[in-house]
Amino acid sequence: MESEHDFLKYWRIVRYWAKAKYEIGTADLDLILFLYSEKLFSEKDIARYESLMSWNMYRFPTLLKDGDIVIWRKGKTKTKNLYALSHKSKRMVISIYKKLLLLESISVDYRKNPIFDDLIYNNNDKRYRRAIKDFNERVNNKEFKS
Repeated sequence: MESEHDFLKYWRIVRYWAKAKYEIGTADLDLILFLYSEKLFSEKDIARYESLMSWNMYRFPTLLKDGDIVIWRKGKTKTKNLYALSHKSKRMVISIYKKLLLLESISVDYRKNPIFDDLIYNNNDKRYRRAIKDFNERVNNKEFKS
């Protein structure tokens, strides 16, 4: 049986890029991806999904401090705070989706992609640079393969 969708084929490459570009950890990225479709959420909603991850009491406060999550409505006596993803986080998720759907390539410009910055270069980056170039070739030639 042939699959119509294979957008997760490049998940590892896109995730590596997103973590480097947005300076975010895997668990934080997973949480943001989960919250993207939630629109508005409470701390209880976050805690429910966060229970699947390794425990980190600073995860939510850090995401709030870093501007990944914003307070949408300040709680009063009988209501709780409601939160939403920031514009920055929403743009990140949209960009991830576009890349997974092969609608957008990954920049190889060191000013837009830290993986290609020789000043912060590490051993994993060499392999991922090559994989990103292969990914971009696939994105650029996608219309010819259909």
